[in-house]
This record gives sequence, C-alpha cells and structure tokens, in this order.
Amino acid sequence: MRSLVRRWPAIRQFLDGGDGTGREAMSARTRALAPKTSGASVSRSVCPYCAVGCGQLVYHRGGRLVAIEGDPASPISEGRLCPKGAASFELLTHGARATRVRYRAPFAREWQDLDAETALDMIAERVWRTRARGFLAARDGLPLMQCPNIAHLGGATLDNEENYLIKKLFAGGLGMVAISNQARI
Repeated sequence: MRSLVRRWPAIRQFLDGGDGTGREAMSARTRALAPKTSGASVSRSVCPYCAVGCGQLVYHRGGRLVAIEGDPASPISEGRLCPKGAASFELLTHGARATRVRYRAPFAREWQDLDAETALDMIAERVWRTRARGFLAARDGLPLMQCPNIAHLGGATLDNEENYLIKKLFAGGLGMVAISNQARI
C-alpha cells in the first residue's frame, strides 16, 4: 500500500520537496513517453507557401510522413513557422487532399478523372497549339521569335536555379516574353 501511495505525483511532490514541474509530477506512463519524431529520419525543406522561404524539418519513417516542424538552423525563420507553414503536414496527409487529376471539359456539367500522363499530354498539346496561333517569327523583316500570347507566373517557393531554368525553357524554348515570379508581386 505504501508503494502505491508513493507513486502518486502529489505525494511524491510533498515528500520529496519538488516544485511540481519535474519528475516528481510525472507518472510512470508520462516518464515513458517519447516524441513522435523519435527514431524518424529528418530532411531539410522549404515551406511551400509564400516567398519568405522558411526552413522546415520533415520527419519521415518507413516511407511515411511523421511530422513537419520549423528548422532552428534556418537563417530566415529560425525555427518558427506561420500558421500555414505549421499546417503543411495536413497539406500532405489530409484525407480530403486531391490525389487525382480532375477535368471538366468546356461546357460539360460533370468532372472526370484523368491519369497524369493524359493530363500532361493535354496541357502540352494546348500550349503548343496556343503558341502556334500567336508566334511571331519576324517583325519588319527582322527575326523576332516571340510568343506574346502565353504568360508564366512562377510559384513563390521557386529558387534562383529553378527560375533560371524556367526562364531559359519558356523564353528560349517557347519564345514567351511575359515571364514573372510570384515572389515579386
């Protein structure tokens, strides 16, 4: 009986003279708890939302996402995340997350599911057709090689290298002239 009473946190606090914030306030179950990230691998990443570029630590175990937290080593956010960044775990794991390509044809009332390859082929075909409709090979007898009827607005989390490649592909490859990045808006 005495050992049973001695296990109660309030009794331990009273007998041991602790202030109630240390081990004397913990039950055996509480002392056995471990962080959910215990034993998980960690990868550094960047928050997918705005252009600030806050650092994130992405914890994963067995091919499954365990947690996402702010990266204390990030010179930008120093381990802090805004509410959207702090909820990015849900962006990837929420039960209502869209995982299929949904398409509604012009004037149709119903949506249909498409496989990714079909959707990408449709996008590529439409981009190429739109480019062909407005491409200007020359102006006033001089080569121009421009596509003024397509624009591109990049996402806020694209880094300099990704923006460089996008600029080269879209300007040099497709001739697009209206290319910008959300981070500048």
